[in-house]
Amino acid sequence: MAKEGVEKAEETEQMIEKEAGKEPAEGGGGGGSHRLGDAQEMRAVVLAGFGGLNKLRVTRKAMPEPQDGELKIRVKACGLNFIDLMVRQGNIDNPPKTPLVPGFECSGIVEALGDSVKGFEIGDRVMAFVNYNAWAEVVCTPVEFVYKVPEDMSFSEAAAFPMNFVTAYMMLFEVANLREGMSVLIHSAGGGVGQAVAQLCSTVPNVTVFGTASTFKHEAIKDSVTHLFDRNADYVQEVKRISAEGVDIVLDCLCGDNTGKGLSLLKPLGTYILYGSSNMVTGETKSFFSFAKSWWQVEKVNPIKLYEENKVIAGFSLLNLLFKQGRAGLIRGVVDKLIALYNQKKIKPVVDSLWALEEVKEAMQRIHDRGNIGKLILDVEKTPTPLMANDSTETSEAGEEEEDHEGDGENKERMPFIQ
Repeated sequence: MAKEGVEKAEETEQMIEKEAGKEPAEGGGGGGSHRLGDAQEMRAVVLAGFGGLNKLRVTRKAMPEPQDGELKIRVKACGLNFIDLMVRQGNIDNPPKTPLVPGFECSGIVEALGDSVKGFEIGDRVMAFVNYNAWAEVVCTPVEFVYKVPEDMSFSEAAAFPMNFVTAYMMLFEVANLREGMSVLIHSAGGGVGQAVAQLCSTVPNVTVFGTASTFKHEAIKDSVTHLFDRNADYVQEVKRISAEGVDIVLDCLCGDNTGKGLSLLKPLGTYILYGSSNMVTGETKSFFSFAKSWWQVEKVNPIKLYEENKVIAGFSLLNLLFKQGRAGLIRGVVDKLIALYNQKKIKPVVDSLWALEEVKEAMQRIHDRGNIGKLILDVEKTPTPLMANDSTETSEAGEEEEDHEGDGENKERMPFIQ
């Protein structure tokens, strides 16, 4: 039950469309919401079933309304993360039932307030965590997962902010206790979390950052880390050549044999943190061989050895912390600290590229190919590139697998970028 009546909702919708530079829609026409009788609809990306890219399509769904304690947000931008690719494949523990709308973070404008919501007003610019359903024109999410956006932060930056920077901050400062003079190894240094880690490390004096990334990214990110290695190189030897003792913190989103390598690089009292398992993703669909290989390569941890060597091993999952373990209050405090750092010009989200909802397949292929530097964003108001639009809007047969276009250079050439 929302507090606002129909008149207030229509007034808000006109205000939002005016901000986007559009004329208010008449009778549900244009690119905004549509009305069928008394019901309103919205565009959303729908995952019809687990598998390849052809399981995704853009369709119209009934627009949600806020329940008690929830905010209704008119979405402007959504974040795309590697976990979304794993969800699409069904490559996660206890996957939800399909069909579903993917996505865990977004930014936009508050359109309506559910009962008992305090601290927000209609028209507020916000960013939010969502337990699925983010890739749509409208979302509803509990107030504890919503944060106001600084005035000079764009919607695309706001959508790139929550997952990456909260994950990086929590690992560095809450789990590993980063302090002056320490050293950090981060894999996938050119990705969204990798760039957030590098920026946050720069806020602490004399922190040495070792990073691994694909060679083609080195020129773009070389100034963000102290030492940069090719992701396929023997980084253990490279690190030890520079620092014979190793490093204080290892942040691993790869898993597999990198777990043993990371533990071997830790100094006494060092901390290894696993926060992903992207090595399990090789093809377009879930591979049991890749899963088994990654699992088999993980070094079996001996607690006695950890005790003798004074090493710490930890794991971090932001989504579980938020949605399963009830730590929204802790996360709000972290977001407040991060916004303060943003306002001080010490951190800034790195946005790789903007994509229309209808271009979600191409965006996912880019993140699968590890081609991004920073965050990929779904821009709800962006007009799709004609070459891409038909694929995601017309897909309805979810039973057939598409060819794997991994490494397809022709696809990469027609991808839209922003600087």
